[in-house]
Amino acid sequence: MATSPVRDFLVSYLMPEKCFDEIFVNFHLHVPCLRFLLNKASGFAIVLDMLMALAAQLLKMLCRGSADGLSLPSALLQLYSFSCPVIYAMANNLPLFAWADRLFTLAQTAAIVFLILHYRAHTLTGVLFLLAYSAVTVLLGSYGATAVITVIQASQLAALIPSKVLQAGTNYFNGHTGQLSTLSVLLTWAGSYGFVWISLQETGTSLATLSHIVSACLSSVLLIQVLCYRSSTGAKEKKE
Repeated sequence: MATSPVRDFLVSYLMPEKCFDEIFVNFHLHVPCLRFLLNKASGFAIVLDMLMALAAQLLKMLCRGSADGLSLPSALLQLYSFSCPVIYAMANNLPLFAWADRLFTLAQTAAIVFLILHYRAHTLTGVLFLLAYSAVTVLLGSYGATAVITVIQASQLAALIPSKVLQAGTNYFNGHTGQLSTLSVLLTWAGSYGFVWISLQETGTSLATLSHIVSACLSSVLLIQVLCYRSSTGAKEKKE
């Protein structure tokens, strides 16, 4: 059978050749192959979310020179949420390569918080906040009590959920999404459902899985808002 770019890509990155033939040649919905494909796709979605979603938001803010429409409380809760695994890793002396991606995500979120303050004429406040937050993070990671570290790690998803609620509420009351990046929201949406699938495989219908489902639903709300408010956001930018 002649190969095609699509076949080559899928076989190289997402599934074994046997699964490709089962699903796309024999049109047989082979359950183990479908499960394997969903696991791979979920992993890709999570990686893209972690590496590119915040970068897309940062680039849009820098290119537009504005943080209009972005919720500062939402960004602060995101900052706390992404700090949790970093503090946990530091406290448990995990090797850097095991949590470097989390540190990268945290750095991007800190930059977003700073830019929101900077574009609202609070540059000094932003600098002082980042210095203080960095100091607190290092102190907790180095000297935090085990019980405190455990609570911090457990509260990661609990902080991420209200951050999405706050941003969705800001979008609703503003009637537009401002400088909220469509690509960033789309990648976060895909990553959220990736986490749901992985959590279902690992823990079943646990509290963590339910939390991931709520987070994914809120990501869907944000994506719908970005798509629905596209015209009003574009009109506002032209007016400015």
